[in-house]
Amino acid sequence: MPPWQIGVFASVDAGLGVHLDVAKDLGIPTVQVHSPHAGTRTKAAADQFLGQCRSAGITVTCVFGGFEGESYADIATTARTVGLVPESTRSVRAAEMKEISDFTRLLGCDTVGMHIGFVPPDRASASYKGLLEVTRDLLDHIGKNGQKMHLETGQETADHLLEFIHDVDRTNLFINFDPANMILYGTGNPIDALKKVGHLVRSVHCKDAKWAPEPGRSQVWGSEVALGEGDVGMDLYLRTLKSVGYLGPLTIEREIAHDRDQQRKDIGTAAALLQRLRAEIL
Repeated sequence: MPPWQIGVFASVDAGLGVHLDVAKDLGIPTVQVHSPHAGTRTKAAADQFLGQCRSAGITVTCVFGGFEGESYADIATTARTVGLVPESTRSVRAAEMKEISDFTRLLGCDTVGMHIGFVPPDRASASYKGLLEVTRDLLDHIGKNGQKMHLETGQETADHLLEFIHDVDRTNLFINFDPANMILYGTGNPIDALKKVGHLVRSVHCKDAKWAPEPGRSQVWGSEVALGEGDVGMDLYLRTLKSVGYLGPLTIEREIAHDRDQQRKDIGTAAALLQRLRAEIL
C-alpha cells in the first residue's frame, strides 16, 4: 500500500461513520469500519460488504468495536459507560469484542480497534488489575485470529496509556492515534503525546477540535470541528507522523452523522487538504 493513503471512518449498519457510498464517490481507497450489530456479524454480511468494497476499490484497514449502553453525552457519562472499564459490563463486552474479532477475520482484516474506556489511574487497584486480566485474555483471542488491537487515544494521558500497554504485556497491542480526542478530553497536547507514543502508533485518525475553556480541569468537552479549522494543526501533525515513522493510512473521522450532507462536504474538504499536505511533506 502506498504511504499515507487517504481513508475515512465508515459503517456497515452501526456507529457514526459515513456510508460506504460516500467513500466510493469521493475516491477514497481505505476505510476503518465500525462493527455491525450483533445479529449481522455473519459470513453472509461479511461477503456482501467485501463485495461492495471490491467494486469500489476500497480496502478495510481496521474494524472498531462499540457496545450497547455506551454514551458520549459528556465526559462523566463517557467515563461511566464506555469500553471495557465499567465493571458491570466488562465480561459481556469482552466476549462481544471476541465476536467482533471473529467477524473481522471474515473480512480478511488483521486489525481491530476500540476505546477501552477511562483506564483507572491507580495501577494497584482491583479495577485496574481486573482490566489488565480481561484485556490480556481478549488479546490472546485476537492473536489466535492473526490480529492486533489498536486502542484509540483520548481518554488517558500519553504517559498513562504507555503504562497500561506496558502492564498488559502483549505483543499485539498498539495505538490508534486521534489528535482531536486529546483536545476534546483535555488529556494533553496532541503533538507532544504523539512524540511519546509514536513507536506504538499503527493507525491514525485525522480529526480536528478546539480546546474547552479549562481543558483537563472540568468535565466540559472541547468541540469537534472540520479538519483544518481546529487546534490540532494538520501540517505539524503530519510532519510529526512522518518523524515517528508512520506511513499508514490517514483516516478521516467526522462525527456528525445527524448532518450527512455537511459530513460528506467536510470529508471531501479534508481529503483535499490531506492530499495537498501529503504532496508537500512526503
